[in-house]
Amino acid sequence: MATAGVLLTLTLPAQAAELKVATWNLNWLSARPPGAAGLPPDVKPRGPADFDALRGYASELDADIVAMEEVDGRDAAALVFPADRYSIHMTRDRVTQRVGFAVRRGLHYDINPDVSALAGGPGAHLRSGADITLRLASGSLRLLAVHLKQGCQFDRFDKSNRRACLLLHEQVPPLRDWIAARREEGIPFLILGDFNRTMDKRDQFLAELRQIMPLDRATEGRSSPCWGAEAFIDHILAGGGARAWMRNDSLRVLRYRETDPAWKEKLSDHCPVSVRLTVPDAGG
Repeated sequence: MATAGVLLTLTLPAQAAELKVATWNLNWLSARPPGAAGLPPDVKPRGPADFDALRGYASELDADIVAMEEVDGRDAAALVFPADRYSIHMTRDRVTQRVGFAVRRGLHYDINPDVSALAGGPGAHLRSGADITLRLASGSLRLLAVHLKQGCQFDRFDKSNRRACLLLHEQVPPLRDWIAARREEGIPFLILGDFNRTMDKRDQFLAELRQIMPLDRATEGRSSPCWGAEAFIDHILAGGGARAWMRNDSLRVLRYRETDPAWKEKLSDHCPVSVRLTVPDAGG
């Protein structure tokens, strides 16, 4: 059940529409000064020119909905996604690396409770999921933004005792429960964000999610050109009716024009990953 609603001024027309959906890990995006509480000593806060560059890339991305990871709240997000163009929703976690959404103004959405079970127990220092319901002319689209535990990109859960893998595996049941709830509702949905997992071939993590219902992965069989060829860990999963909406041929990675690795701290060590959805009309 939604806890709050955000009603903006426009709505999608009652006809087939295209939505561009993206995920972007913004790598410790914060306006806090150097040495501030909540920032590790090796994190170099960005300056005005860095925020200008990120805002330029956000404009170039031109997505309707962006799942954001590693963002220090609404004020930091608004430095990249201006308030006149985007509405911002962030989780209520009391951590610097929060998860949220930037939603283009003109779209209607409801805010659902954070998926706090993903944050784990005390001392885990993990992140809740941001959960919204987009209201379209033809019905609803549920979206869950996640940033899962780092450090277990490839290991099999049944063969690893590393703490990172144990924590990542503990995040599977909350995701399965969320997917099962969407199955019961019969609502199209996306799960998108930084999974910190490659999910290639017969990945055990993805297989456990797919036991609940079929999921299509936009990054299936692809590698990311972000800072050189590398396996995707940022993914977009579609379930229910959204599987038919997602155009896998529209997968794009917005590469930075800056190529020196030093720019990873000024921009991000992740690039925006996007896909387009063809949403049916009100009668479809």
